[in-house]
Amino acid sequence: MTRDQIFTHVTDLMYKLFELETTEIKPESELQKDLDIDSIDAVDLMLELKNLTGEKVSPEAFHEVKTVQDVVITLERLMQERELNLEKTPE
Repeated sequence: MTRDQIFTHVTDLMYKLFELETTEIKPESELQKDLDIDSIDAVDLMLELKNLTGEKVSPEAFHEVKTVQDVVITLERLMQERELNLEKTPE
């Protein structure tokens, strides 16, 4: 999945979960300040993102996330790590 595809997925998810207009959601948008996503909302987002990555997003990793772009980069990293782990798994 490309970074643009991840961004689109995150945008769609934020629209669904938080009823945000997709035009409001930009890579540089700050989750709390610009999009009014609080810590409870962030937990909901983390749970939904697990469905995309197949991996649990650690609270530590998500604590560092401030912007939508940070979310995208974190997801991209998790997905790459998952792919590497799958490639290393013996058959």
